[in-house]
Amino acid sequence: MKRRQFISLLGGAAATWPLAARAQTNRIRRIAVLMATSQDAGQAWVTAFREGLQKLGWTDGRNVRIDTRWGVEADQLRSYATELATSKPDVIVAGATSALAPLKQATQTIPIVFAQVSDPVQGGFVESVARPSGNITGFALYDVDRILNGEKPGDCRKV
Repeated sequence: MKRRQFISLLGGAAATWPLAARAQTNRIRRIAVLMATSQDAGQAWVTAFREGLQKLGWTDGRNVRIDTRWGVEADQLRSYATELATSKPDVIVAGATSALAPLKQATQTIPIVFAQVSDPVQGGFVESVARPSGNITGFALYDVDRILNGEKPGDCRKV
């Protein structure tokens, strides 16, 4: 799946916030992003994410605020996950499995949308692909069921 397609899908998740709630308030929505990479390596991804949101009418600084944290060490990711969850954003975006794990521990109430997670069921993040349950959903890198049945990995699959 191409980066821009992925960002459009992720932006679509943000667009599902209740329209009535958006119409009733001018409150700036908050998105927290935890990237399990260095800022240099992940900057293109975050830039594409912001562009995808902007195409859907969400502009950073106008009607949404995006707080991004970058980390590669486990302790650093745990610290950032706690910091972001404590700040009570409307949604948290987890870039990679190593970012999702500490976020799952940090909150069970704030919606978390993950990306770049190879097997969210096996990792214990969601109950199943069909019914993720809880506060976590997102896009798996491949369809695990298809691979277990001997098929080749396809594009990302929405969980």
